[in-house]
Amino acid sequence: MNERRMKWMLWIVVLALGLTACEKKPDAATGAGGETIVRIGSVSPLTGPQAHLGKDNANGARLAIDEINAAGVTLGGKKFKFELLAEDDQADPRTATVVAQKMVDQHVAGVLGHLNSGTSIPASKIYADAGIPQISPSATAIAYTAQGFKTAYRVMTNDLQQGKVLGEYAVMKLGAKRIAIIDDRTAYGQGLADEVEKAAKAAGGEIVAREFTTDRSTDFLAILTSIKAKNPDVVFYGGMDAQGAPMVRQLHSLGLKAKFLGGDGVQTTEFLKLAGADAEGVTGSSPGLPIDIMPGGKEFREKFTAKYGAIQNYAPYAYDAARAMVEAMKLADSVDPKQYLAQLPRVQFTGVTGQIGFDEKGDIRGGAITLYRVRNGKWEVLETVRGEAPPAM
Repeated sequence: MNERRMKWMLWIVVLALGLTACEKKPDAATGAGGETIVRIGSVSPLTGPQAHLGKDNANGARLAIDEINAAGVTLGGKKFKFELLAEDDQADPRTATVVAQKMVDQHVAGVLGHLNSGTSIPASKIYADAGIPQISPSATAIAYTAQGFKTAYRVMTNDLQQGKVLGEYAVMKLGAKRIAIIDDRTAYGQGLADEVEKAAKAAGGEIVAREFTTDRSTDFLAILTSIKAKNPDVVFYGGMDAQGAPMVRQLHSLGLKAKFLGGDGVQTTEFLKLAGADAEGVTGSSPGLPIDIMPGGKEFREKFTAKYGAIQNYAPYAYDAARAMVEAMKLADSVDPKQYLAQLPRVQFTGVTGQIGFDEKGDIRGGAITLYRVRNGKWEVLETVRGEAPPAM
């Protein structure tokens, strides 16, 4: 064989290997029982100030995967076992894109996540380009599913409805005429605050201050001092509990008499712990039904708390997101993302959190918003507002 021919053959081998490496099919290792192992990614902040929420998500998904594996899954005549690959995006958009690419490179069959809207949105482009389905348990920003990616889904009501409920509640139920709004400048916090502002104005309220901070800050005295001079009836915060708790404590330390209102980022078990006695009287909202009213809520709480401890907020939604992904695989009789992605719009089942089914954008249909208030150190249900699926954007 001459030298030129050998070079051509080597190039052909290299090209073939390169094409094989570019295929984004799920890894297919074999388990001890002969099952084909398929990885499903779970991405959330597992370190940092939001780690309690991220671990809540990961454990909710893990509980679902464990139960699915225990029941056994056979697709296309082959037995499958799912492995949850949990990764940490640190609630940081840049880190999220790195982790998303890592998920693609590891050939996961799908991704449950991310937790935050600010991480879910940039990561969704990477998953869309790779054709990997993504179901977020907790990203509520309108922009997440408004991008038009056919791979992006969520099992939680978006901020269009949540912001409307909060803004109207501030004016009509809390009697607020003067409202101050603070947000953390994340996709979630700012997006929710924008919707609260629109709804409050439409209901007849006046926005007397619009301030912003970051999702890493803990000192809000300057902002709150400025707001105090505006004499608001309500202070709304769009952001997470790690900032909401010190904010409400500092609000009280300044003698600011305004009522404190927050979204699902504040309505957590950790907020009660961090805010202590200053949490009393705080009102918060959360997309979805109270866990005791969820179709599978009581049973889920018993199983989850026995294994992982107290539920923070989103664990039931992570559980349903995992089930929705596997349900689509069953409809397609395949774990291949190209095959089961087409079946996600057809998914219909009663999950822990309620009826699971998606509209044409990937949003959950018929979502609800529940309002809570802290009484005697616990979140107590005020009311639930049920709505239709969000309108097309």
